[in-house]
Amino acid sequence: MKVTKAVIPAAGLGTRVLPATKSMPKEMLTIVDKPAIQYIVEEAVNSGITDILIITNRGKGIIEDHFDRSPELEERLLASGKNDVYEQVVSISKLANIYFIRQKETKGLGHAVNCARSFIGNEPFAVLYGDDVIIGEDPACGQLIRAYEKYGKAVVGIKAVPEDAISKYSSLKVDQLEDNIYSCTDMVEKPKTKEDVLSLYSILGRCVLTPDIFDLLDQTKPGAGGEIQLTDAMKTLAQTKGMTGVDFTGKRYDMGDKLGILQATVEIALQNPVLGNSFRDYLKELSKTL
Repeated sequence: MKVTKAVIPAAGLGTRVLPATKSMPKEMLTIVDKPAIQYIVEEAVNSGITDILIITNRGKGIIEDHFDRSPELEERLLASGKNDVYEQVVSISKLANIYFIRQKETKGLGHAVNCARSFIGNEPFAVLYGDDVIIGEDPACGQLIRAYEKYGKAVVGIKAVPEDAISKYSSLKVDQLEDNIYSCTDMVEKPKTKEDVLSLYSILGRCVLTPDIFDLLDQTKPGAGGEIQLTDAMKTLAQTKGMTGVDFTGKRYDMGDKLGILQATVEIALQNPVLGNSFRDYLKELSKTL
């Protein structure tokens, strides 16, 4: 079955980037001229996704407003002759069929994904984590979808992380199938000891799941942080049916981290067709003073 639906969990509190996120959802923090979540939605659309459910919570209505029409603004832009900007603003509301639901209690990523059960039905679906912006010529989500179509199993987007950082992530048991494609048969969330580390490959930002994940989530008890962890349900899936891992191409930026936000701003600004050259000249001059 073709993957046409995606879920974007965006209900986190953004505590790592306070005070910026006290009243502004971290998903709406801008990278150059677009909020982070728009980059994520565009990646999904460029991967063939047509229907997107964004999981939010209280105080995040601004995300819904961003993907809606804004008649007053549009009228002002047309009256001012700013047709190009008008087209950009209107196009945001036409990216995909975008729906919203609130996670009324922040019980973890697994609980958030489980809120999408009625939206997904009995179809495979992509999950694009709201913290992770991935920039590349080949959309990361699309790479995972192709692996699902080829191998017929749920897929996780994976990357190797430094050994001293693996305790902050998940650790996967993997065997190479071809090139950047792996078989994944086990995983540990935030390994506490070296013996718990299965490999330095970790799930980062993207996965394609089959609908049987929902029954597994129903049976999943609170894990790390007292929350229902999606990784715990995927661990059962990996152990029983196996999963596919894709070491995706593209650069990942952690938008829940202050340094990650700064890196994204600088590196994506350098790629900007309008600002890139001027910004590069500015950085060259600035570097002389460092």
